[in-house]
Amino acid sequence: MAGQTTPYYNPTAKPAAAVSTHLLRKNNVVLTCLVFFLCTSFYILGSRQPRAATSSTVTSLHTTTVNCAVNSTAAATASDQHKDLDFTTHHSAATEDGFTAKTYPPCSADFSEYTPCQHQQRSLKFSRDRLIYRERHCPEKNELLKCRIPAPYGYKNPFKWPMSRDLAWYANVPHKDLTVEKAVQNWIRFEGDRFRFPGGGTMFPNGADAYIDDIGKLINLTDGSIRTAIDTGCGVASWGAYLLSRNIIAMSFAPRDTHEAQVQFALERGVPALIGVIASKRLPYPSRAFDMAHCSRCLIPWGQYDGVYLIEVDRVLRPGGYWILSGPPINWEKHWKGWERTEDDLNDEQTQIEKVAKSLCWKKVVQKGDLAIWQKPINHLNCKMDPKFTQTPPFCPVQNPDSAWYTNIETCLTQLPEVSSNEEVAGGAIANWPKRLDMVPPRVTSGSIEGVTPDVFQQDVTLWKKRISYYKTVNNQLGQPGRYQNLLDMNAYLGGFAASLVEDPLWVMNIVPVEAKADTLGAIYERGLIGTYQSWCEAMSTYPRTYDLIHADSVFTLYKDRCGMEDMMLEMDRILRPEGSVIIRDDVDLLVKVKRIAEGLNWESQIVDHEDGPLVREKLLFAVKLYWTAPAAADSD
Repeated sequence: MAGQTTPYYNPTAKPAAAVSTHLLRKNNVVLTCLVFFLCTSFYILGSRQPRAATSSTVTSLHTTTVNCAVNSTAAATASDQHKDLDFTTHHSAATEDGFTAKTYPPCSADFSEYTPCQHQQRSLKFSRDRLIYRERHCPEKNELLKCRIPAPYGYKNPFKWPMSRDLAWYANVPHKDLTVEKAVQNWIRFEGDRFRFPGGGTMFPNGADAYIDDIGKLINLTDGSIRTAIDTGCGVASWGAYLLSRNIIAMSFAPRDTHEAQVQFALERGVPALIGVIASKRLPYPSRAFDMAHCSRCLIPWGQYDGVYLIEVDRVLRPGGYWILSGPPINWEKHWKGWERTEDDLNDEQTQIEKVAKSLCWKKVVQKGDLAIWQKPINHLNCKMDPKFTQTPPFCPVQNPDSAWYTNIETCLTQLPEVSSNEEVAGGAIANWPKRLDMVPPRVTSGSIEGVTPDVFQQDVTLWKKRISYYKTVNNQLGQPGRYQNLLDMNAYLGGFAASLVEDPLWVMNIVPVEAKADTLGAIYERGLIGTYQSWCEAMSTYPRTYDLIHADSVFTLYKDRCGMEDMMLEMDRILRPEGSVIIRDDVDLLVKVKRIAEGLNWESQIVDHEDGPLVREKLLFAVKLYWTAPAAADSD
C-alpha cells in the first residue's frame, strides 16, 4: 500500500536460552553472602592503613588520570582534571578513510524519468548515421547527479502479475502519446486512472496471443526447445508479455525514441526489457544466447550496411535457432499500398534480406501470410566446405564472440565452435526446458569458463537453494507469490539466485559485470535464464523504478577502488521502485558504509548474520526504499 513505511523484513535475533528459576535463586543467595564478606573484610583492612599512605595513593591515582585525560599544556586547570569521561566512538568503519555519511536530497520532478546514458540532450551531440545517437552515451563523472530520482506525484505500487500484463497506473507513466499514435493498432488504451494493454500490435491486430499461436503452427513452441527469445524494436513488449505464460522468456528492447516510454510501459507491465538499439555496437549479450529472435515491423534496415544487423542477430542466436520477421517487406504483395511504398522498393528489400540470410547459411523454413521464418544451422561444417559461403561475409578472424560491452559490430560471420560431424551441435547441445536449468551448461563442461568446473557448478546450485531459503526467513515477503515481479541480480555469477526462484511467478535480470573475473553470462543463457553485461561504474540502460527487488552479492568488494560506492548506491536507488527491497551480501566493514549511505537515501535497513552464523565476516544487509514522490504540481494560477 502506498505510503507504507514498515520494512519488509523481520528481525533475526534469537532469544537467549532460558535459565532455571531455581538455579537463579540459589546462585543469588550464595553470591550475596560472598559479596558481603569481601566488602566487610576490605573495609576493615583499609581502615587500619596510615592516613599518609592513603593520601599518597589518592594523589598517585589522580596524577595518572591527569596524564591520560587532560591537555598537557601549562594552561590546564584543576577543573580540567575532573572532566567527564568520553565514551563516544572515535574510530569506526563509517568515518575511516575519509568516509562521511551524507543525506541525499530529492532531485527536481523534471528528472522523474531520468536515464543517464540515454539522455536526449546528450544524444544530439552524436551522429545520426546508423542511429549512433541512440546508443549508450553516459555522463562524465563531474556530471553525475547526487540526488534521489523522484517517483511522479500519485505513484502507486504496480498491479500484481498477471494483472499487470494488461493494466498499469497512469500516474506511474503519465504519457498518453502512444494511445493516440497507436490507437488503430490496439497497443494501449487510456481508461480513467489507468492504461489497458489489449495485447495488440502493428502486425497482430487480433492480439499477441493469437499471433504467437500462428507462430506455433510453424515451429514448435511447446516442447521446451525454445526457452529464450529476443525481441528487437519491441514496442510495449506485448509479444514478450504473452510468451511468459508459455514458459518462454524474451529479452525485449527498443530505443528511447519519439514514442516516449515504450520500454517503460513494458517494465511497468512486469515484462523483461531494456533500452537499446542495434546500431554500431554489439548488443550486450553473449554469442549463442537466444533460441529465437523476433522482429515485428521493427523498422530495422536488415539488408543494408552489408547485412551488419542480421550478422549481429546471427551472433546471439543459438545453433539451430530461429529468426522470425513480420511486417515490411514480408507479404508486400498484399500490403504495399498501406505501407505507402512501391512494389519495386519492397521487392528489392526482401531480395536483400534473402541474400544476407543465405550468406549466413540460414535456411528459410517457411513464409506464410505475414510471417517468414529462417533457421540458423547447428554448425558451420557445410559452410566451410562450400566456397560460396566463406566469401560473403567471410568468417571473422580470431576473436572473442562473447565480447559485447562497447564492442563494434563487424561485417564478418561469427564462427561457431568446431564440430566433428554434421549432426553435432556447435558448442554442445542443451536439454529442453526445464531440464536445462540444472544440467551442467556446455560452456562449463568444455572448460571454457576460467575457474568453473562441473563440480563448482553443482556446488553453486546447492549453495543458492540454501541461501534463498534463508532469505525467505529474513524477508518474509520474498516467499509470497506476487509480491515481487521484476528482480535484478547485480553480480549473478552462474545465475544461482535466479534459478532458485524459478518456480515463483517472477523473472530475474542476471547481470555479469564486465569487471568480473569470469564471463559466465553464456552459461546463464544455457540454463534458460536471461541477463546482460553491465559495468556498475555506469548507469543501467533502464528507466527509474524498474525493479521490485535488487540483489547484490559481493558487488561492493568487486568495485572497491574502481568507482564510487555513493554513485553505485544512487543508481540502485534510481532503478528501485518505492517500497522495493534490497539484499546486499558483502564484507561487514563495507556493509557498515553501505548502511550509512542507505540511511542518507532514506532506506530502512538492517544488517543480519550470514546464513552460516555470526562468525562469518560476510554479512547481509536487508533494506527497503521508503515510499515518497515528487510534490504535486503547483496550481497554474
